[in-house]
Amino acid sequence: MRDLVEGQDAFALPAIWEALGRRARNIGRPGIAATAISAIDTALWDLKARLLELPLCTLLGAARDAVPIYGSGGFTSYSIARLEEQLGGWAAEGIPRVKMKVGREPADDLERVEAARRAIDSAELFVDANGAYAPKQALSFAELFAEHGVSWFEEPVSSADLEGLRLVRERAPAGMEIAAGEYAYVPADFRNLIGAVDCLQADATRCLGITGFLRAAAFADVHGLDLSAHTAPSLHLHACLAIPRLRHLEWFHDHVRIERMLFDGFVEPVAGELRPELSRPGHGLELRVRRLRVLRSERRASGRPRLPDGGCQRSCGVRGTASLGTRRGCV
Repeated sequence: MRDLVEGQDAFALPAIWEALGRRARNIGRPGIAATAISAIDTALWDLKARLLELPLCTLLGAARDAVPIYGSGGFTSYSIARLEEQLGGWAAEGIPRVKMKVGREPADDLERVEAARRAIDSAELFVDANGAYAPKQALSFAELFAEHGVSWFEEPVSSADLEGLRLVRERAPAGMEIAAGEYAYVPADFRNLIGAVDCLQADATRCLGITGFLRAAAFADVHGLDLSAHTAPSLHLHACLAIPRLRHLEWFHDHVRIERMLFDGFVEPVAGELRPELSRPGHGLELRVRRLRVLRSERRASGRPRLPDGGCQRSCGVRGTASLGTRRGCV
């Protein structure tokens, strides 16, 4: 795909995006090709905003000045004590909604949800099964979870099981929303979820970048649905400020840990919201190259697998993008 970007006009984002999609057509866009296009498109949006010396949200056109988040973790590998500590900690910090994982060991799920509810008091409680349940099993758990105030049930069944999703959505208790969309790579994936979810999710690292994310948001708006951004909070922040029907952004534990460690410009939440640093152009992030080198050296010394080689000092994750020259600047 490099030849479709190198030497192109950095402001011609739609043309480059379409060309990338055509190049991937025969190998199939969903999967690795879509994530590659996503990374390139995200880097190009960042470049365009930096060339104009604007924060990305200003370039996109902000519809709000802050983005609500939900704390996301509560992994099934956690002990009850660790689960309570993490979710309760977020609630104590002022994040008014938190999400935990369920489904790996169904026999333990109700006990874990009960513990989470005790830890977070009146904060909203979300659960994410990552498609682990069968449809009827998901309905049974939905009834049990509703007794503990669970208001969001993410991927109760596989997002590929559209009939199962529709069944759960239609029969879930009142007050409980069904969500999916994190595995949507191309526009047809979002179209297929209409009628099967109450809130659509999108992930700019998968759905063809910032351009694809904005199109997914417009599609959700046309169908009267809110959009929730999946993981990678620093990457999604500016785009979330610009979309018409934003529900919230996932403050995902693993990504937050990495972003906080490796990027200058990382934004911390205040009262359950993220606000961009408008003095920083683009998405506002710069890779801490020295910190990354130290971590890489530490991993080598410990015998652990190496961290990937670095590319440009951006957050797009594309190796070597600093050398992709354009007529108006480098990617």
